[in-house]
Amino acid sequence: MAKRETPPLDSLNKKKKEKEKKMEESTKHQQEENVDDKQLHQGSSGDEEELTESESDGPVLSEDEDYVSADGDDSLHNDPSEENEGGSSESHQGIEESDSSEDEVAPRNTIGDVPLEWYKDEEHVGYDIAGKKIKKKVRQDKLDSFLASADDSKNWRKIYDEYNDEEVELTKRETRLIRRLLKGKAPHAEFDPYAPYVDWFKWDDAKHPLSNAPEPKRRFIPSKWESKKVVEYVRAIRKGLIKFDKPKEEPRVYHLWGDDSSSTEKAGHGLAYIPAPKSKLPGHEESYNPSLEYIPTQEEINSYQLMYEEDRPKFIPRRFLSLRSVPAYENAVKESFDRCLDLYLCPRARKKRINIDPESLKPKLPSRKDLKPYPVTCYLEYKGHKGAVMSIATEASGQWIASGSIDGSVRVWEVETGRCRRVWEIGEAVHYVAWNPLPGLHILAVSSGQDVLLLNTGLGNDEEQKNIEQLLRIETPGSMDDTGNTTSIVSWVQDDKHGGIRLKHFKTVSSVEWHRKGDYLSTVMPAGESRAILIHQLSKKLTQRIPFKLHGLPVSSIFHPTRSIFFISTKKNVRVYDLLKQKLVKKLETGLREVSSIAVHPAGDNVIVGSREGKLCWFDMDLSSQPYRILKCHPKDITNVAFHHSYPLFATCSDDCTAYVFHGMVYSDLNQNPLIVPLEILRGHSSTNGRGVMDCKFHPRQPWLFTAGADSVIKLYCH
Repeated sequence: MAKRETPPLDSLNKKKKEKEKKMEESTKHQQEENVDDKQLHQGSSGDEEELTESESDGPVLSEDEDYVSADGDDSLHNDPSEENEGGSSESHQGIEESDSSEDEVAPRNTIGDVPLEWYKDEEHVGYDIAGKKIKKKVRQDKLDSFLASADDSKNWRKIYDEYNDEEVELTKRETRLIRRLLKGKAPHAEFDPYAPYVDWFKWDDAKHPLSNAPEPKRRFIPSKWESKKVVEYVRAIRKGLIKFDKPKEEPRVYHLWGDDSSSTEKAGHGLAYIPAPKSKLPGHEESYNPSLEYIPTQEEINSYQLMYEEDRPKFIPRRFLSLRSVPAYENAVKESFDRCLDLYLCPRARKKRINIDPESLKPKLPSRKDLKPYPVTCYLEYKGHKGAVMSIATEASGQWIASGSIDGSVRVWEVETGRCRRVWEIGEAVHYVAWNPLPGLHILAVSSGQDVLLLNTGLGNDEEQKNIEQLLRIETPGSMDDTGNTTSIVSWVQDDKHGGIRLKHFKTVSSVEWHRKGDYLSTVMPAGESRAILIHQLSKKLTQRIPFKLHGLPVSSIFHPTRSIFFISTKKNVRVYDLLKQKLVKKLETGLREVSSIAVHPAGDNVIVGSREGKLCWFDMDLSSQPYRILKCHPKDITNVAFHHSYPLFATCSDDCTAYVFHGMVYSDLNQNPLIVPLEILRGHSSTNGRGVMDCKFHPRQPWLFTAGADSVIKLYCH
């Protein structure tokens, strides 16, 4: 028998030392991991502390179990029965510590890779392996779930499985794997990333290598044959025997009738390629067997002969039983030739289209809620006139309002109660009323026919009444003009019937406007030609003409609210004059068909103009003589426009029985343009004889609007 060989003592000692070194490294590595885990969960709940202790003690044995069993010397001194008992106890302990619920497996969802959004509105979340629906669980609201999570010490280990609609609690082993992955380590502690190299080639019995020949010298010396070949190639290139391929030159010609696919070829020649328009595709009429409704009757064919050649249809449908019986088209060559001529001779231009979202072109306006207050609803009605109310005027304090009607009466109303304070019967249709802007002078100017009446309203205290009576008393008859000669333009007459002054003009007066100081007023007579606009001084009882030539038929006039500037509007434009320097300051080009009314902003730098065509023009005089904005707001004529004295509001009224309220903010910064925002459409008046709202005025202190209608009603709109 062969003698059994025993391994030498040196190899056994060497293996033993390697195993001891391996155990020390694994134990040190595991202790560092447990220290990191304790630092990670320091300060957590009691359950987390228990989990950390179990991870620091128990996992060391389980993770290093392979290394301990691999030690040959330790296994010799251990009792096999103890190993079995220890193994059974470890397995038993693993079963007790397991949190897995595999014995009670819930129905698993088998819908596959399907978006869960499809089941959003359903009562189930999917189907199990038997095809039964998996019902959705009742969800807790966020407050209840938050309170439950605060009371649950194991909440940090729970995650929600949206796919199966259940809450899954991670086991200790799973949390351990997650921690190792977060640290960048291998998920399993049994894996040794630094395992010793295993040389699979057996060198014990090998006495000689496979080849023991020395390296040849030719591997370290340049090849002579290669150098000779390179010299040969160089000589051939110099003699021209070897020619390289030249780069291909692009052809200078291009296909004239090429399709769109050849556009890249044409782009290189500097031509802006424009594809030819496509010819119209044949329809049902060009079919060889069209429906009966496409085939014209004989009468229709005869009517084609009476039409002009350009209006006559180019093709008349016919019906054939088969495609073989269709004759050749007689105009095929001619139409192809015409098509070629069109493509060759007719120029084509490229139109660049810009894709812009129409919504982005709309101006971003502020919300109407941020622009309050402004008039919205009708609060009060003033009834008493029997005819259309042509004009209204508010008193400086805002307590009283005056109105004039075509029934020949002028009324003074109390604003808050609607009570009629006083009535004057003029006897002729009243066209315009204007209240003196000074709070102490309660004088009302009324234009009726060719006369202008200055009436004492009887308001105010005794001292104010004495001052008013003195102003409305004429001591000398007649009036003098600026040259000192008596004139027949206007005569100042004492009116004892109404207790005021009557200014008799030679033409019908359409409007009256007061100066801001209350001593001057202007009147407009559209048919007065060169004397159409006059300025009257109440204190001296004098009348003078404006020293400017009128260009066109005057419509209205108005004084500047702060400066000595006078606005005169004709049917086509608005002229701005300086009364002190007596010269034209600016001419505002409206571009409208006919101007109907004008109003000046309280700051004096912006003007709004209404027209008979329903358009409103806003002029910024510091910006340009052209309109800053043109608003098409009313379908019918605009009868009047008005600014508020203190609020950033302006309004327009029209014959369409509506009044529009706008927000018009003018900024002190000259670099910022005015902000115009439409706010409200006020309705309520009824149409009479084709007329609607005749006049509108703002309350001097409140954001209220008064409107006078052709239905003989005055309405007050409040915020």
